[in-house]
Amino acid sequence: MAAKKNTSLDRVLGRLDTLDSVSLANLVQRLARERALFERIFNILQEGVLVIDADGVIEYANDAAHGLLGAGGDDLAGRTLWRLVPGLRGSMGEDLADDDRTPRPVAAREFDLTYPEPRTVRLYQVPFSGRAGTADRRYAVILMDVTSDKKTAGLRIEDERTSSILLLAAGVAHELGNPLNSLTIHLQLMERKLKRIKSGTEAASLRESVRICRDEVQRLDGIIRHFLEAIRPRRPDLAETSLAVVLREVLQFQQNEFADRGIVVEAETPVTLPPIMADRDQLKQVFFNIIKNAEEAMQPGGRLKIRSRSDDDSVFLLFGDSGSGIKAGDVGKLFQPYHTTKPGGHGLGLMIVQRIMRDHGGRAQIESKEGTGTVVTLQFPRKDRRVRLLGT
Repeated sequence: MAAKKNTSLDRVLGRLDTLDSVSLANLVQRLARERALFERIFNILQEGVLVIDADGVIEYANDAAHGLLGAGGDDLAGRTLWRLVPGLRGSMGEDLADDDRTPRPVAAREFDLTYPEPRTVRLYQVPFSGRAGTADRRYAVILMDVTSDKKTAGLRIEDERTSSILLLAAGVAHELGNPLNSLTIHLQLMERKLKRIKSGTEAASLRESVRICRDEVQRLDGIIRHFLEAIRPRRPDLAETSLAVVLREVLQFQQNEFADRGIVVEAETPVTLPPIMADRDQLKQVFFNIIKNAEEAMQPGGRLKIRSRSDDDSVFLLFGDSGSGIKAGDVGKLFQPYHTTKPGGHGLGLMIVQRIMRDHGGRAQIESKEGTGTVVTLQFPRKDRRVRLLGT
């Protein structure tokens, strides 16, 4: 159904030749008011709105379009859209610039912009007829910033993929538990019988074989235990917590291991750090996992540096090791389940770290340079920041 026309205005415009100067002045004022009204309507929209011709020349742009295209205070009118967004002409410019004057259907594209900040923009191209009595084509172009939507969708897909992998393997983990328990019991019986055998080369060899089997069973049991912790996470029991105090407890517990491995630890975490809301046990698990990874990445004589800082919103802990570093292609996969760069690693430690950090409203970030070392940064929301957010 065709839209109704402004019949009163059409009647006035239809007899322009007969209007006197006063009527013309009134008509101009009316048109100016209506134009200003439409300008205000378009400028309150969050979506960018452009009107372009068949060559991509911009005839109109609202305020949001100026912001999305990084024009700032510059007027976009008269500029060519293809020059403002390199690469866009190849995907839709040909549709606009060919010789066929038949309007194209509605089209949609997504493209990435880097200025004034990286973001993803979705573009809708809607054709409409040009001026009455002409064959000119015009296009209304709608721009929408979908950066946050893309990130959210990406996280959701990642979470769904991880959940499907974990749930599928949960049954296998439970099935493995039964034979491992049986193996443990039989190994214990074998050890008791070996104690009654007179010492000798054969008995010593058997005891060594049993010890190796027992160690392997314990290793497999540890893998299953970590796995089940990952797929059956419990909600954190949040309480006001000092990162410095919890970290000091973890370092004291591991000091003998540091000494055995010849690792020097330098920790600068003042007790004056702003408090956070955290589950102490889960926090310790995060620290244990990160420190263990750092230890295993370093040779005897390695150095682990722990630094802290804070700003108005967050408290940061940085763990830097002098280990072998990680290949650039592996850094992005470290939080994936079962991905590991260590012989005998189960690939669940960092996934558990990421899950706990997300449950605490924080984030974990890894930077590494092969042959130099790795830095893990933990970011926690400040307790007082949480209070301010809840009070707004």
